[in-house]
Amino acid sequence: MRLVSVQMRDFRTYGRAEARLGAGLTVVHGPNGAGKSNLLEALYFGCTGRSPRTRNDRELVRFGTQATRVEVRLLDGSQPHELSVGYGTLAGSPHAEKRMSCDGAAVERLLDLDSRPLVSVFLPDRLELVKGPPGLRRAHLDQLVAAIWPLRAQTRREYSRVLAQRNALLGRIRAQRASQATLPSWDRELASTALAVRAHRTEAVALLAEPFAQRATQLGCSGEASLEYRPRSRADSEDEFLAELQQRLPGDLERGFSGHGPHRDELAILRDGRELRVYGSQGEQRLALLALLLAERAVLASERGRMPLMLLDDVMSELDGERRALLAEELSTTGQSVIATTDLAHVPGAAEASVTRLRISPGAILQEAVAA
Repeated sequence: MRLVSVQMRDFRTYGRAEARLGAGLTVVHGPNGAGKSNLLEALYFGCTGRSPRTRNDRELVRFGTQATRVEVRLLDGSQPHELSVGYGTLAGSPHAEKRMSCDGAAVERLLDLDSRPLVSVFLPDRLELVKGPPGLRRAHLDQLVAAIWPLRAQTRREYSRVLAQRNALLGRIRAQRASQATLPSWDRELASTALAVRAHRTEAVALLAEPFAQRATQLGCSGEASLEYRPRSRADSEDEFLAELQQRLPGDLERGFSGHGPHRDELAILRDGRELRVYGSQGEQRLALLALLLAERAVLASERGRMPLMLLDDVMSELDGERRALLAEELSTTGQSVIATTDLAHVPGAAEASVTRLRISPGAILQEAVAA
């Protein structure tokens, strides 16, 4: 499956704009502030229904307007598809709404559709995935699990549901508005889903470990790069997990929420056994993030038989000439990718006929070349 084109209306700095992507590498170039990052964001938004840069969809609406809309056209073999995401206020409604559709039919979540490309994105803002709090890495790992094994996404949702119910009960018990009589039933449900979530994450990290280390070395990361999943629980069975919950119950009742389980686990990104979020420079953190995304891309291609669309913003600036060439070769020969840069010279092979080039000026996109 590949993305053929994107249309934007009142998205960020764009009033109305359209861009066609090549089947392989597309290079988006232009000065800082012209809208390159906004175009990549629109591609991600149109494929997933959410932004990789903000949780506030109102920020996506062009200043002075009330609504935005992004449409992407896809080809699955010879079968065309169209995804649409709109956000804003409609006439007669005081509230902003998000509306999504696939081939003209309304849907609640684009992420659940088979008729959309998998997408991986590298943005400077995403450095928080390496250096930010553990919750970001947990969420990212859970998204990867869902991408590799779509049916397993329901397990994580079920865990969140049971955790919320248990937390609500703990809060009522703490306020002396409920007894502990019904707590064991929620504990039992929490235990079964918690062990399943942990197992899924462990399997995903095991798949990632070798390709991550390989790509980190290729990109020039100093030392030995590795991933380490660190679950809070050491339980090998539901009964052992229940015993852990019981041991921590006084603290849970004092706080009014559950302090033990997969929602407190960590995914550590390491160099020579030390956490990059603490001991790595920003350049090293950027390389580790890129290596992680490339490793995930390889795993998804192997496990799902689908190569994700790769969106990369300002990625070449941290690489020397040799690493730029290695990255450009991998992206131009495997799957579909879009690289944004201020200078075409930073992308080896950008002038070749096999590469699609888009030149960006404020609010406008000029199609310089389209490769089949």
